[in-house]
Amino acid sequence: MGIELMGLITILVGCVILAAPANWAFTIMVVSTVFGAAAAIGLPALGGPTVLVPSLFLVFFAIRMFIAAGEGPLLASMQPGRAGFWLLLLTAFGLLSAVYFPRLLEGVTDTMTVERVSSTRSTIALTPLRFSSNNITQTVYALGGLVCFATVFAYFRHTGKPEHLIKAILLLAAVDLGFAVIDVVTYFTGTEYLLSFVRTANYALLTASEKGGLKRISGTFPEASAFSEYTLVLFAVVASLWLDRVRARDTGTLSMALLVALLLSTSATALIGLGVVVPYLWTRAVLGTMRGSTGEGRPVFIAACVALIPLAVLTTFVVFPGLVDQLGDFLDEMLLSKAESQSGKERFMWNAMAYEAFLNTSGLGAGLGSARASSYILVLLSNVGLVGTTLFGLFVFSILIGRSQSAPRDEDVTGATIRAARTGLIALLTAACISGTVYDLGLMFYILAGSVAALAGERVSVARPFPVTGSFSGFPGIRDGRQ
Repeated sequence: MGIELMGLITILVGCVILAAPANWAFTIMVVSTVFGAAAAIGLPALGGPTVLVPSLFLVFFAIRMFIAAGEGPLLASMQPGRAGFWLLLLTAFGLLSAVYFPRLLEGVTDTMTVERVSSTRSTIALTPLRFSSNNITQTVYALGGLVCFATVFAYFRHTGKPEHLIKAILLLAAVDLGFAVIDVVTYFTGTEYLLSFVRTANYALLTASEKGGLKRISGTFPEASAFSEYTLVLFAVVASLWLDRVRARDTGTLSMALLVALLLSTSATALIGLGVVVPYLWTRAVLGTMRGSTGEGRPVFIAACVALIPLAVLTTFVVFPGLVDQLGDFLDEMLLSKAESQSGKERFMWNAMAYEAFLNTSGLGAGLGSARASSYILVLLSNVGLVGTTLFGLFVFSILIGRSQSAPRDEDVTGATIRAARTGLIALLTAACISGTVYDLGLMFYILAGSVAALAGERVSVARPFPVTGSFSGFPGIRDGRQ
């Protein structure tokens, strides 16, 4: 086992937050998710996989919440009738499938899996179904997701407030944009080595590519598509907050900057994701205006989308007629011709083999971690079959559609936070359905889901092992009790 520099920093920060206020731990937990290519610990005994910084810090966050709140809120998050119950069943089924299915169905079908060539290099190959280290790593990630959901739920039920999620997301968006700028600057100045400390994961790093003369922004992620998927979620959350007039100046500025970063990332996933998120927000704005709600609506936003934006696009094309052909070639390269590229053909084959694995296992799935695809729907079907896919659907339905039992008003900050988190989940799931390759959706998914489950549910009384004493204001605008 080898510990990287970021791993040492994570352990040090984790030890500090064990004695710090709980809101410190939550803020750092949220911000840590930006380090999508930073390895904390290497595991050569398992073939070379790495433990990322967010996963390592999750251990300290879970311990901190157990110290602060005890086991009551953690177990309450998974009670029957709550969304966490479906996630618990899904994780349990995934664990059993990872242990037994690859052995019981060995050789029944072929799957696309990661083959470790060495401790520093891996490749994706078509192999007969068998138990491998991928089953172990994806199971650990699944358990980590359940722990993250439960601890975030416990945080908001014990001491957290909606404002804490808002401030953490805004800080995270600023950090993500900061690293995006550094990525571009270091690329054009030949100083990319300055970001090497956050690019240590055992992944294929595609951080120095261009498209259409633009540098494909990767930030702290292994490639531009991963950066765009993550940034799309942040844009959806922040733009939703702006729509609800929550810290309008900050959220408006950040949402515009995130939108520019998404467009400059030259990612097809980003463009398609925006094609879902922006109409969704526009529809919300229209409905809010029709209801006459003071908390949402943005009639100016609606007018701009309906009239000003098409007018601005048309004017640009009239003034710069050559731009039409350039833009057409650019979009053709990113979207229309992508299926004919080598990458597009490979991903089509992944999906075909994933669907074949689903059929060859009679709908049971090959076991969690046994198969890769290029769409999250096929990932679920090929790994955990119909049962797991149904459980995941019930979990998502409970989070996105479930009604708030505390019935916050539309203009209430709690309602705005819930809507923002749900919008972020819609963006994340959209991106995953387009290009998701593995079961793990990342800790941001479980942070947002746990926040919605806690804030939208009824407030319950949970015995606290320690009284609230003292306060903290180290992060701008955050005040909270210290346990």
